[in-house]
Amino acid sequence: MLRRIEPDSTEPVARRVFRELRHAIVTMQFQPGQPLSEQEVAGQLGVSRQPVREAFIKLSESGLVVIRPQRGTFVVKISAKQVMDARFVREAVELAVARKAGEGLPPRAVAELEANLKAQREAATSTNPASFLELDEAFHRTIALGVDCEYAWRVVEETKAQMDRVRYLSLPQATPLDRLIAQHEQIVEGIRARCPDAAEAAMRLHLREILNSLPELARRFPDLFDSESSPAEPIAESA
Repeated sequence: MLRRIEPDSTEPVARRVFRELRHAIVTMQFQPGQPLSEQEVAGQLGVSRQPVREAFIKLSESGLVVIRPQRGTFVVKISAKQVMDARFVREAVELAVARKAGEGLPPRAVAELEANLKAQREAATSTNPASFLELDEAFHRTIALGVDCEYAWRVVEETKAQMDRVRYLSLPQATPLDRLIAQHEQIVEGIRARCPDAAEAAMRLHLREILNSLPELARRFPDLFDSESSPAEPIAESA
């Protein structure tokens, strides 16, 4: 069930609608292949149809929905190729960010990362993967903003929509949370030690985790994936 959009004069309604719908798609509240109705979505969110229409367009640009004239708007199935393309771009950007963080991250940002890790350990005991994903998102965002790479983070955000659905599906069976937390800890250790090579290597290992989970998930949930874009077997790559 979508959360109603409460009045807020500080942010455009369409942007908030987009964020709510993106979250619903990533967390599988809206399933791949499912049709979306402007009128129904507007009713659930308590907004007019115009911001919903604008959000649908932005979701289409993000590759999460397809708008078919005279037929409607549909959540797209997961494309393994698009996931891999997004991973490639994200790795290129975030490895550079991690190296910069390894050269020096403000103490305030390091403290935020440590607090985030503590919250991750607590979230790992819950049954709500979405709460862990929110912390994971905040972890990576904190590193990027801590080294004044806000634009780089916006690029990552706009690129990784397809990845986020796979990451949600992978938790916790295909990708154990303890493994992800340990990888995050290694990133922080590299940053704290002011070792760019260690921070970059830890980030590379972490971002390549999806190479192992994607083929398994495609086999387990074939109806959620685009049949014309089949993932390869897990790829062993060194850090």
